[in-house]
Amino acid sequence: MTIHRPLQRRQLMLGGLGAAALATVHGRALAADYPDRPITFICPWPAGGTADRSMRAICQIAARELGQPIALENRAGASGMIGTKALASARPDGYTIGQIPISVTRFAQIGTVQINPLKDLAYLARTSGQTFGIAVPASSPYKSLKELVAQAKAKPGAITYAHAGVGGATHVGMEQFAQAAGVKFNAIAYKGGAAALQDVLGEQVDMLADSSSWAPHVESGKLRLLATWGEARTPRFKDTPTLKELGYDVVVEAPNGIGAPRGLPPAVEKKLRDAFRVAVNSEEFKKVADSIDAPVMYQDGPDYQKYVEAVYKQETELIRKLNLKELMEKG
Repeated sequence: MTIHRPLQRRQLMLGGLGAAALATVHGRALAADYPDRPITFICPWPAGGTADRSMRAICQIAARELGQPIALENRAGASGMIGTKALASARPDGYTIGQIPISVTRFAQIGTVQINPLKDLAYLARTSGQTFGIAVPASSPYKSLKELVAQAKAKPGAITYAHAGVGGATHVGMEQFAQAAGVKFNAIAYKGGAAALQDVLGEQVDMLADSSSWAPHVESGKLRLLATWGEARTPRFKDTPTLKELGYDVVVEAPNGIGAPRGLPPAVEKKLRDAFRVAVNSEEFKKVADSIDAPVMYQDGPDYQKYVEAVYKQETELIRKLNLKELMEKG
């Protein structure tokens, strides 16, 4: 009996190796044929918004590279986390991909979404940023950010601002600015940027903190743009200073990215990375990005993964500094 045990053990090992080899060969065969049917792309935002427009443009170009249609599916809600959760829970075969809001690094730590962005998602490409800003109605007494800050210091909590949801980029960015300026504002939360914009246009709220939803209204003269939040001035509004220029060490760009459930076959992942590299760097996408004031901020998958890891660590400190968990509980 003892004579045969090493042989049995060896046979089991060889059998296991054979199964693994077959699985590898099968995976390669699947990857070689990929994609052989349409791909679903989950956009975690409503149709018609700036994120939706940019993702549709990228998907059209990537679809040509892959030789299969990419059908965009809007799964909005919970500041982008409903769609992100659906993406993380999908089968990792390359037929379900989607946009990943960088705010998942914050909401995952707060507990809004039950996923681990460092373990549950595969990162394919960082695409473009957003242009955030502070805008007030044309009739507002505040002609500059300096005047706004002076009034906020004189009357703490009296000035209201509309934002697209507690814990989101517009809310967190404004609270960072308020801390840097040593002032307190009265934050009014909305379910999205469109509703927030309408109440500022209707002069029910003093100012708006949002991505470039304000742009056409600034150009038409209905709103006044006091500051943008990027590293540099935005080309379309080059006369408007950044928060950083004005002496506040606050930069918010919240770049979007594209990913998939963790566990993609390597060859499938490479095909997707290659396709979206072409799409994001194309002149066709750049024109769309310029039209919505979205600076192209391309990174390939591995560099994008490192970026997400760095942001995750930064968010840990930001959550503590702004006491975001308590604010989220209060709604």
